Amino acid sequence: MTKYEKRKATEEAAEAIRERWTWVGSQADERGRRLFVAGEVMAYGHGGQSLLALITGMARSTIRQGIADLLAPPLPTGRIRRKGGGRRRLTDIYPKLLTTLKYIVEPVTRGDPMKPLRWVSKSLAKLARALAELGFPISPKTVANLLKELLFSRQVNRRSIEGKRDPDRNQQFEYIQKQLRTAERKGQPAVSIDSKKRETIGLFHSAGSDYRPQGDPIRVKDHDFPERDGIKVTPYAVFCMSINMAWVSVGISANTAEFAVETIRRWHRNVGKRHFPGYFELTVTADSGGSNGSRVRLFKAELQKLADELRIRINVHHYPPGTSKYNKVEHQCLCHISQNWRGEPLEDIETVVQRIRATTTEAGLEIKCAVDRNTYLKGIEITKEEMDMLNIKGHEFRPDWNYTISPRV
Repeated sequence: MTKYEKRKATEEAAEAIRERWTWVGSQADERGRRLFVAGEVMAYGHGGQSLLALITGMARSTIRQGIADLLAPPLPTGRIRRKGGGRRRLTDIYPKLLTTLKYIVEPVTRGDPMKPLRWVSKSLAKLARALAELGFPISPKTVANLLKELLFSRQVNRRSIEGKRDPDRNQQFEYIQKQLRTAERKGQPAVSIDSKKRETIGLFHSAGSDYRPQGDPIRVKDHDFPERDGIKVTPYAVFCMSINMAWVSVGISANTAEFAVETIRRWHRNVGKRHFPGYFELTVTADSGGSNGSRVRLFKAELQKLADELRIRINVHHYPPGTSKYNKVEHQCLCHISQNWRGEPLEDIETVVQRIRATTTEAGLEIKCAVDRNTYLKGIEITKEEMDMLNIKGHEFRPDWNYTISPRV
């Protein structure tokens, strides 16, 4: 055989080995690859180790180990190395590694001076650095694997611990339900009131997302700092449960008790007197805090003005502290407004109004909305003498939460 023929035969053999490696050998596990290469070397003969090392990129020492594995008795099912083979586990090299890692990450009493990461975030890099300082030089990726072994994972806070419960909490809920049923039986309106959080007007980031053409997100400013003359608005809602209809005033001034009662007045003009002509009594449920809180004197004084103006009785019932999520307006009205403008910047006040008006539900919710451009001052105080002039009567059960304001003759 000539040199040309030998070289051609070698090239053809190498090409055949390369194809078998591509389609079979490279797809095997660690032990399978070693055995495949060892078999090809023994079948090729002299020069096989050099050729296979060139084709596969495998070290010659690994190829020689594969030949030894091929000639040795077979391993038990499921093993790819003989017992004792491969790199030792770090937990074997450092027996106290897991105990030390668990000590670093597990919660302890606040202010423990011995805790290396008590006052910083526990990122993988910081955990690895802390372990290195304690004599365990490992990588952040290894830390992640060890944390899984310890059944640790990244978790957010869970809002599940309620504040101190008032002893009359459950009775107040039952009392409110009883008063609402009474109002419905009489054919008189009952409303739930509350304000939504203040919103900044402009091309600012809005939480949530919505469907848009791929690669075409709405461009907003890269910061959320409002301009010096920027506008913030406060939507305040009055929701009537029996007709599933709400009135929302979008205030551009402070969220005060005056603003809250003015919204009730506008509800009367635009909703109440149309759906409940000639009504003589209004039941109002509200939170215990904020501009409509149970201890806010201005709220009661403004309700007295409204009762005098409309010549109606106003029954007010406050939910116990820390229970605003049970207020009807929260989960039957305001939450749907938030969903309706998710992922959309509130460019101007008109956008806010249109978004609120367009809010509907399968249950038939209807919302009427308008801007309240009045200016409401903060810090208005109502004296004890002014409170004594109010025609207000507390109910027998929790008069601080339940009271009736009647028109003054």
